[in-house]
Amino acid sequence: MAPKSASNSKSPGINDQPVRLNKYLAECGVSSRRKADELIAEGSVIVNGKKVFELGTRVTPSLDRITVKGKPVKPSMHKVYILFHKPKNVVTTMEDPAGRPTIADFFERLPVRVFPVGRLDWDTEGMIILTNDGEFAQKVNHPSEEIFKTYMVKVNGRPSGEQLEKLKRGVSVIGGRVSAHLAERVRRGDSDKYDWIKIMISEGKNRQVRRMFEKIGFDVLKLQRTAIGRLRMPASLKRGEYVFLTEAGIAKIFERERSPEERKRSPKSMARTEASRNKGPKRSPHPRHNN
Repeated sequence: MAPKSASNSKSPGINDQPVRLNKYLAECGVSSRRKADELIAEGSVIVNGKKVFELGTRVTPSLDRITVKGKPVKPSMHKVYILFHKPKNVVTTMEDPAGRPTIADFFERLPVRVFPVGRLDWDTEGMIILTNDGEFAQKVNHPSEEIFKTYMVKVNGRPSGEQLEKLKRGVSVIGGRVSAHLAERVRRGDSDKYDWIKIMISEGKNRQVRRMFEKIGFDVLKLQRTAIGRLRMPASLKRGEYVFLTEAGIAKIFERERSPEERKRSPKSMARTEASRNKGPKRSPHPRHNN
């Protein structure tokens, strides 16, 4: 599928000093650092003709010959950042041993190799970022950044306000305790058999949103990711289509989305409230009457 827009990005050069193998693979656009560790551990990486299994291995790019699954690794000098509208029933990997459709199928004609930043489940659709910039992927995935992901969730019933508050207070799922930054009802139809909920989370545990709703007694019927940070899915972007991100778009990923409570407490909001109080109500000397 052809992209709708493009942007050029500068790429930092890779020096000739020894560097950790997983970092080098990420800089070359092979995968994220975490995935690179998996490739090393499974014996898919060969350095100078020998399989490498040690995760702390260091290489010198100008001297060492490195291949991954038989393919030579070379630095990617042009960095790309892609927003992809992932369809349902597509695996968020570049290859699948079971032969299922993968997101790689949508990027076969792309002249550079890219990999997904994070993942979406097989039965989840929506926004995902792909890149060949390992440092960028590392930053987006790092917990310290607290990048919120926004989802629209269709559930089999009508959660109460107290149940949604429970999601914000936190629930225990496989992998630990998690909470929602935001969980609020949105209106999409009038059926009493299902409801649509907007939820924002910063963690990325496996099937987290589905398991959170299971904890309050609901099954997820449909799940769509609509935003990462303050970068939102373009309304015109259809399933299976993608766009190249500009620098402004990339910056929005790292902008923190505020909750309704935080917006109410924002300095501008507080200033407007105080100004309104000081002014007091205006009274017209000649009241108007609507005819």
